[in-house]
Amino acid sequence: MIEYDEQGKKMVLKLVYYGPAMSGKTKNLLSLHDLIEKKGRGDLMMLDTADDRTIYFDLLPFLIACPSVLKIKIKVYTVPGQVKHDATRKAVLSRADGVAFIADSRLAEMQNNAESFENLEKNLGFVGIDIEKIPLVIQFNKRDLKDIIPEEEVRETWGKTDLPILMASALFGKGVTETFWALLERTYEAIDARIGLNANHGLTRESFLSRILSLSTSNPKS
Repeated sequence: MIEYDEQGKKMVLKLVYYGPAMSGKTKNLLSLHDLIEKKGRGDLMMLDTADDRTIYFDLLPFLIACPSVLKIKIKVYTVPGQVKHDATRKAVLSRADGVAFIADSRLAEMQNNAESFENLEKNLGFVGIDIEKIPLVIQFNKRDLKDIIPEEEVRETWGKTDLPILMASALFGKGVTETFWALLERTYEAIDARIGLNANHGLTRESFLSRILSLSTSNPKS
């Protein structure tokens, strides 16, 4: 699904934040956008529907990997959470290179989380992407609220997927960058396996991540 122009030395990676309505997908992207330095990001764009919205922004071409001079742009999207906007979800998922599933930590939302994850698997299949192969991380948001699923229960239930599971409170900016970096790490590994970012372009995992981290005012590795 990579948008890769080998001759022109350009690549566009598409990362999508998916999850049930009101789980905090939009807040994650708003917080993330605020944490990226202006020189390294595009404008925040919103596509409003009657009762939901899709938002996205770009990380501008910023990676120069010697000796190949590869330029990489990263596009970050959310999908609308409302079931009636399923066609939009499919459109946004098309050609995705990585997905962050944003779950709602509230006890009352357990069923919605499960249904939304099933919908993700279904829609990935619809656009020709295998959920077993696409880079995927899971964030349980709203950890600042009461009546939430205990972390031990989250990890017992979702740990069976062998996916990275992160706890977050996007409202307060906690876990936002950690989720993004975890997704970037898995995305790099997948892209490197397919086109040889390291072997063919001299772009190691460490240089890829460190270049992006340098654009952020909040470094999760510090």
